[in-house]
Amino acid sequence: MAPLPDGFSYAEWNATYNALSFGIAAMGSATIFFWLQLPNVTKNYRTALTITGIVTLIATYHYIRIFNSWSEAFTVASKDGGDYTVQLTGAPFNDGYRYVDWLLTVPLLLIELILVMKLPQAETVSLSWKLGLASALMVALGYPGEIQEDLSVRWFWWCLSMIPFCYVVFTLACRLGRGHKQAAVSGCSQPCVCCAIPDRAVLVHLPLCVHGEECRPGRPRGHHV
Repeated sequence: MAPLPDGFSYAEWNATYNALSFGIAAMGSATIFFWLQLPNVTKNYRTALTITGIVTLIATYHYIRIFNSWSEAFTVASKDGGDYTVQLTGAPFNDGYRYVDWLLTVPLLLIELILVMKLPQAETVSLSWKLGLASALMVALGYPGEIQEDLSVRWFWWCLSMIPFCYVVFTLACRLGRGHKQAAVSGCSQPCVCCAIPDRAVLVHLPLCVHGEECRPGRPRGHHV
């Protein structure tokens, strides 16, 4: 892991400290909320919502580890009642926690997206494996560049990680495009809902249908979640 630069001000250290604390609270409470809402969600979407809770639980754990690593990497003290100063303790700050988090959560978010698309089972399994592995490879190829100080080496690993990234985006764009065409034929609209959480974002396409009925042209449509 790359060493931390020295020279952080107390305001910079404190802002990061508080941001990490906020992230722990946000991700932890989100996990509780998602899982408490499971009984209120249609059965077809419960697996996806369960995965959402798993993602935020993993994020909570890694935010705690990052928070602890950040606290251990610095010592904050005030000499003779003056301003606080921040100095490195010599303990390493483990920035690898971010990539371990993404290695787990990015594939899960893509699988969640695939599950709410209501694809045939065979295609759901196939896409989950393909996009899950591709996204994991993307994250794995990004980490070597993260720990390099040579800018040219960083760009090399960035280019490598962009290959699976482009594959994921292209595959989703093509499949979602076909889904919109099929929805237009059946008369069922599929709005795009962007669900964003720190460090990641996922587009969720939820069909608008009458509860318990199929979407057909001319029928009133309501949220069926």
